[in-house]
Amino acid sequence: MTHTLIAIVAILCYSAAAALIGIRLFRKTDGWTPQRPLMLGLMFVGLMLHSWLLWDSIFSHAGLNLGFYNALALTTWTIITLLLVSSLTKPVENLGLLLLPAAALSLALEASFADVDFMRPTADWPLKIHVLLSMLAYSLLTLAAVQAVLLAVQDSHLRSRHPGGFVRTLPPLQTMESLLFEMITAGFVLLTLALLSGFAFLENMLAQHLVHKTVLSVLAWLMFGGLLIGRFRKGWRGRTAIGWTLGGFVVLILAYFGSKAVLELVLQRAG
Repeated sequence: MTHTLIAIVAILCYSAAAALIGIRLFRKTDGWTPQRPLMLGLMFVGLMLHSWLLWDSIFSHAGLNLGFYNALALTTWTIITLLLVSSLTKPVENLGLLLLPAAALSLALEASFADVDFMRPTADWPLKIHVLLSMLAYSLLTLAAVQAVLLAVQDSHLRSRHPGGFVRTLPPLQTMESLLFEMITAGFVLLTLALLSGFAFLENMLAQHLVHKTVLSVLAWLMFGGLLIGRFRKGWRGRTAIGWTLGGFVVLILAYFGSKAVLELVLQRAG
């Protein structure tokens, strides 16, 4: 009961923060503007409750329970943590309009469906490092994907010469693009390290039940790498950058959560 109650309060905090971001983005010129500290404060409270829920559901004497719904909640926790930290120095809190409801949904699923997939306490440190690097890479590239969505909307409004609405509350297009490529670069570096750690230290990266995950992860790595090369050598930007970012993100999500969902929820095997 306590777990469920805390999940509900965390969901409400995330939802309220997302609603305030929405009000700020879509408000009329003379309307009430939610203050940034209020939005970040609600996000922080939700994140603290989210942390407690993860501690309660993932950590046990048997090891780390990284079943599908727990892993999903852990990923959204990492995403919101990165978003909150980044928001202290950069104008990225608007990404919460999409990310906070996703985090709230992950908590609702985690609280409603129990699943078990233990990583034993005796697991080797290379495996733990690989999991950590993978989680950070997925989270940063998720931020980049949501940034690309906002950039696409902003670009569309500017091309159609309708710069009003919520677009006027966003940073300039050049700043949005710079933030996008900063996220992609950092995420690409982490994804590279995750893949290298997997191939160097894990023996089953190409095992039958993991080969599709490995192949898709490498494909996503090639797509993000190609985007960065195109940016550096040919100055790719705008719709080209947006398309490559979203394409790489879809492949990456299929690599981890797609394969994990099939293995655990459909085939009833450990992911």
